[in-house]
Formats: sequence, structure tokens, C-alpha cells
Amino acid sequence: MAKDIFEKIKENRGPIGQHAKGVHGYFTFPKLEGEIGNKMLFRGKECLVWSVNNYLGLANHPEVRKADADAAAKWGMAYPMGARMMTGQTSEHEALENELSDFMGTEDTILLNFGYQGMVSAIDCLVDRNDVIVYDSESHACILDGMRLHAGKRFVFKHNDMESFDKQMARATKLVENTDGGILVITEGVFGMAGDQGDLKGIVDFRKSGKYNFRLFVDDAHGFGTIGEKGMGAGEAQGVHEEIDVLFGTFAKSMASIGAFISAKEHIIEFMRYNMRSQMFAKSLPMPLVVGARKRLELLRTQPEHKENLWRIASALQQGLKENGFNIGETNSAVTPVNLQGNLAEATNMTFDLRENYSIFCSIVIYPVVPKDTIMLRLIPTAAHTIEDVEYTIETFKKVKAKLDKGDYKAEELASVEVDK
Repeated sequence: MAKDIFEKIKENRGPIGQHAKGVHGYFTFPKLEGEIGNKMLFRGKECLVWSVNNYLGLANHPEVRKADADAAAKWGMAYPMGARMMTGQTSEHEALENELSDFMGTEDTILLNFGYQGMVSAIDCLVDRNDVIVYDSESHACILDGMRLHAGKRFVFKHNDMESFDKQMARATKLVENTDGGILVITEGVFGMAGDQGDLKGIVDFRKSGKYNFRLFVDDAHGFGTIGEKGMGAGEAQGVHEEIDVLFGTFAKSMASIGAFISAKEHIIEFMRYNMRSQMFAKSLPMPLVVGARKRLELLRTQPEHKENLWRIASALQQGLKENGFNIGETNSAVTPVNLQGNLAEATNMTFDLRENYSIFCSIVIYPVVPKDTIMLRLIPTAAHTIEDVEYTIETFKKVKAKLDKGDYKAEELASVEVDK
């Protein structure tokens, strides 16, 4: 008789899930309430928040809020019903795709309902069993999950290491030499944890040299709207935007909404429209999200002061942290990691101290996302923050780091907090 498939989860809840009873509702699944901004409510108390991907501060921009409200009043959340291929197509959806193509300088664009699901499905759509994928070792989970659907081979190169990339490309090239397969290279424009940009120029240089033949797929969720003169992303910043074959961006970061898109040559996008399963078999994006995205894109295009304000805050935060001896890695984006040494118990006690005694809410990242005995405090600066927010945070971090170094956060068990259900 077959075993009960759910029996194993009674004893193994996973590396993070094993702590769920003590951390749920506080360290994991916390509730931030109130207006989205630099300060929000956590457990009824106002906190300075560095954990919301509202890069350009558009979440509560009056024009954005009005566009969202007007569209909801006019259309509701139901329209259009059905997948776009069947009954979910509208002129607004087409207009948004055309405007994104114009903004990104590409021939065509396809809308995606969600970034994560869209990336998984896009990889499945673009490669078959004869193709080989070569990808960066620090690629986002959605990329890894997309590759799980791939029946062919895949090779991973060390993060932003062009010597490793060269070796893996040589392996991939040898594998497809006598087949009908090709090579798809996948990396990110901005890596969302460490904040460093993918070495897009280094990858493109290999193709320009004629050494390898491949296509390049870039996930630039964190770069779109925040990096490059126009905000087109890391490719624009590195001068290789036109060399990217398939470019992914999301509305969930700089545009503070839901949805995503892929821009590419017209024949690639047309193929995806008719073969990308997550879009063929899923309901179309509701009209308020589409109309709202058009307004947000308009502001990206016509109000550059939002990106300028973001970088004023991000630069002040990152420079101030470095001047005070903090390790922020190699970030060259708005994402700001603060890397400290400590175990899981110290991480939870320090986070508790930050939230309860200093009213600072930032994301805590621990193993397995980062190496063991590493604590990453991940800060997301936004245009809604102030220089005063930056100064207060740096002074607070100096205090908690001194406590951490002194051993004040050491404990045998994780901090446990009573949370109202």
C-alpha cells in the first residue's frame, strides 16, 4: 500500500517552516497597515518602514489613486472576463502593451498577470527539450522554478563570474553542436537580494566576439523604472539594452501595482501570445490594473523627479552606511543589503529590538537565502523616504550592531512573540 503523501510534512516543515509556531505573524507574515509610505503601522504602532518595494513612491500618488479609483468605478474588477485569447481582450490592454513597447524601445510587448507566474511560463514557452539553458547561480526563484519545467539540460555559472560563464557556455555549445537545439542565457538586471547588477555587458561581449551563439533573457524586475537615464533598466545603464533579446519587467516594484510584461521582437512576442500557457489559460488582467498601469507608466515617462528622489535617498543611505563601517556588498542599485554576522536566534532578537524599541521595520534575511551565520537586513529606499529617515536609521543601526558585537542578542531559543489571530 502507498504511503500517505502528507505524512512526511508532520515531521519536516522545511528550513523556515520548522519555526512557524514561534515566528508566524511577527517575523514571518507580519501585517503592515495604513497608507503605503515611509511610515506605516505594525501591531498598532507607527514604524519607519524599509521593506516595501514602492521605489518611486507611486502607491499613493494622487494621480495614481484617482486613476485606480475611476477605473474601478467604471469597470469593476470583473471586466474583462476570460483569457485574452478568448474573451479577455480590450483596447486598453493593447494600448498598455504599445506604450510599454515605446517606453522600452522594443518592437512588441506582452502583458503578464503576475511576474512570478509569467517568468515560469515564459521559460517553458521559449525552450524545448533540445535547447540548453545557461543561468546565473543567484537567479530568482521564479527563474529556477521555470527551469524545473525544462526537459533539456541546464548549466549554472558562478554569480557574475565571466570565467565561469565561459566554461559553462563551452559545455552548452558542445552539447548542442549536433542537435537542433540552441542556447538561452538567463540572468537578472538587478539581483533583488544583494542589489548588484547582472554583468550584462560581459555576457553580450562574448556574443559580439563571435565565440558563442545564444539568446539573452533578462529579468529586470528591480531595474525597470529605477535604473538607466530613461528608467529602462540595467541594460540601458550598461549600454547594451538593444542586445537583450527578451526583457522582463514587473509592475510590482517601481509601479507599485500588480502585473508584469515581456518586451522583445515582434515575432517572439507573437509566438508567446499563442504558446505561453500562463496567459492562454488564465483570466485577463482586470481593467483597473491595466488603466492604473498606464497612468503609472505615464508618470515614469513625464515625471523624472520620482526617480531622482529615489536616488537621492538611496545614495544618502548607502554612502552613510559605508562611511560608518557597514558591509553593503556590491550593490549598484537601490536595493541596500546590510550584512552582519550572527545566528538565527541573534537575528530574531535584533529584529525584535529594531521593531519594538527603535520603531524600524526592515526585512530580515537568513539561511538558506544567505549563507549560515549571516544576517542580512534588506533595506528598500523609496522616493517617499526622507533624509531624516536615513539619518535616524544609520544611527540606530550603529547602536544595534554594537549590541550584536557585544553579544547582547545571544539566546538559546528564538525570540517568541504573542500575536493576535
